[in-house]
Amino acid sequence: MAEEAVLHPDGRLSLKELHAAGAAVGVEFTADGHFGGTPRSVTFNAQWFRVAVDPDSGEIRILRSVHAADAGKVMNPMQCRGQVEGGVAQALGATLFENVRIDEHGAVETAAFRRYRLPQYADVPRTEVHFMETADAIGPLGAKSMSESLFNPVAPAFANALRDATGVRFTELPLTRDRVWLALANSPRRTPRPPVSH
Repeated sequence: MAEEAVLHPDGRLSLKELHAAGAAVGVEFTADGHFGGTPRSVTFNAQWFRVAVDPDSGEIRILRSVHAADAGKVMNPMQCRGQVEGGVAQALGATLFENVRIDEHGAVETAAFRRYRLPQYADVPRTEVHFMETADAIGPLGAKSMSESLFNPVAPAFANALRDATGVRFTELPLTRDRVWLALANSPRRTPRPPVSH
């Protein structure tokens, strides 16, 4: 089988041609399939930030970081908390710093870590971690796999906090100082909205 075709010694026969050839000799083809894969646990995560922004430089300070995770039955809270903190730190790297630059010829300009900014220890705030008390029917002893689900809510939550602080909606990552400064400098509306929890 190939995509929408059957391969045979003399070449390739599209599924449409195969159906027509079968119908010509009275053969009816049937197929059975499904989607969705095997049952698995679904992990839910929520992230919240409070940030301060200097409009004259575009510098952002993270004042508070809170993460809530539905990990099912948490069997090792210290290990799971470390995984959450690491996932938030990784996602903050993608949100604030990491950027693969491509030149006009398609060559990567950030081919070395000297030119590819990664978060350092001082860049990562302390994150408050809260676990929801749930149980999962599929996971071992009611636990869920956290894997990289922690990554998902960080950038949207950060962009929302930045919107609340500046009144400007940012839709492109990373949220570097120069990008923030330019957006604020070119924005007709620089008055911050009242703080909103999210």
